[in-house]
Amino acid sequence: MKKLTFTFALLSALFACKKEASTPNNSGNNTTDTTKTSNQFIGKLGPNITDVDGNSYKTVTIGAQTWMAENLKTSKYNDGTQIPNVTDYTNWSQLTTGAWAYYNNDSANYAKFGKLYNWYAVNYETNGNKNVCPTGWHVPTDAEWTVLVDYLGGSNVAGGKMKQVDSTNWKNPNTDATNTSLFTGLPGGYRYSDGHYQFIGLYGNWWSSSESKYPFSALSRILSYNNGIATSKNDDNKKDGFSVRCLKD
Repeated sequence: MKKLTFTFALLSALFACKKEASTPNNSGNNTTDTTKTSNQFIGKLGPNITDVDGNSYKTVTIGAQTWMAENLKTSKYNDGTQIPNVTDYTNWSQLTTGAWAYYNNDSANYAKFGKLYNWYAVNYETNGNKNVCPTGWHVPTDAEWTVLVDYLGGSNVAGGKMKQVDSTNWKNPNTDATNTSLFTGLPGGYRYSDGHYQFIGLYGNWWSSSESKYPFSALSRILSYNNGIATSKNDDNKKDGFSVRCLKD
């Protein structure tokens, strides 16, 4: 009888150990996806940075690059020069200089999604050789976006690794979202060159600083609610309003 009791106790202890080992330990895991342990993430969160307006941003190192893990919110270039907030549709459509807007001209979208900037605000030649990013940071070139996407396995799968895991900011189904990069991409929508707004919750669009082969276009990256692709080398009108992520120099 004593032998049977000892055997049962031993088996119970082994089962308890196995169960504990298979349960993720999420203590101190500062991410939007609490189902993963820290060693399952590709990115590593770093110290926050602050822009000239006093906005604070999380940062993340992914491979050899360090990115802002939130969309840009500044209303000024980093030398303190104001960037115009252009709300009127006609005025926006006629711009060839830098400007920003809240999605749908509604500041309620600001905290989550940041601001939308036309390409003229991110390009040194059209903004008076100014930098929209905090000092020591810059708007990434298309080639630098490619480094990120390639590190995450290529455009067909990188998008899922870059998207925040939720169905509140992203509309369902938010396909393939894992955010293992901790880039935490959000669907801030965009502003058309004619001034109208569309697609918040469905698409995230981010400028590169690179022009396309077409004179009135520049290159961007897109994440979508219905696939895990990081769409590359989109030729978009420079007057469009997109989100901005900054990359450490």
